[in-house]
Amino acid sequence: MLEVRPEVATALAEGRPVVALESAFLTHGLPAPHDLEAARAMLAETRAGGAVPAMVAVADGRLVVGLEPQRVEALARAAQVAKVSRRDLGAALAAGGLGGTTVSATLTAAGLAGIRILATGGIGGVHRGSTASADVSADLPQIARTPVAVVCSGAKAVLDLPRTLEMLETLGVPVLGYGTDELPAFYWRRSGLALDHRVDDAATAAAVLTAHWRVESTGIVVAVPPPATSELDATIVEPLIDDARRAASAAGVSGPEATPFLLAHVAKATGGRTVETNIALLTRNAGVGAAIAGALARHDAGTSDDVAR
Repeated sequence: MLEVRPEVATALAEGRPVVALESAFLTHGLPAPHDLEAARAMLAETRAGGAVPAMVAVADGRLVVGLEPQRVEALARAAQVAKVSRRDLGAALAAGGLGGTTVSATLTAAGLAGIRILATGGIGGVHRGSTASADVSADLPQIARTPVAVVCSGAKAVLDLPRTLEMLETLGVPVLGYGTDELPAFYWRRSGLALDHRVDDAATAAAVLTAHWRVESTGIVVAVPPPATSELDATIVEPLIDDARRAASAAGVSGPEATPFLLAHVAKATGGRTVETNIALLTRNAGVGAAIAGALARHDAGTSDDVAR
């Protein structure tokens, strides 16, 4: 049921850098036409960084790795698309329809295909108020069980970031700050949550990944701050997140639909500024992912002394 498309399969066989891309942001995360704009930007930025993009989705009873541009557009324009987490894969594959894969499902595909870098906007995490609801994203345990590095801008800002960071520590998942000593907060660059490990370039990140995977089998989070020019003001957005949570509660929205609802509510309240920031950080993370994938490929080829050490 795994279909690795020819360009990706050839790149993997030749030891060239490949970056997996989730597709739930395209099908359930961003409104049209910004969804397709973000997808095209990520694909282009990955290629500009010297890597082959491998967007993942469910289609025709297969977990497809490496959607071609025309299939990306078809996915964005389809009327009926399921949101597929790791728990939904069996049902989605058996149904034979279209599905946008979350980080957890995309990690499953990347692990099966042998891809070691995944780029996304923000991971799922522990939801605010989780002490009552026990609502924790499947992304976290899947990162813990899959030896893939997830390049992201931290967890989505609508989540409980301190508890998410604590959960990652409990699961044994290292979090590397890419050019930062703090966990990014998705829409803004600083959360006030200190990180224990920092890397400032792709070669150093690749060295850490390589050393980690020699002794451990968990994934790694590479946390990249959003571009400074796209950063939003936390003092303005945080009250809007609170408003969104109240609206979700009043509407009875929970589970997998909660995060898309919250993000859409905040996007409307900011006049679309959060969407602009989301596209900017998705694009940047694809470029960082490509750079790290390239450094890993050079290490495997034995041509990068600084990574080999």
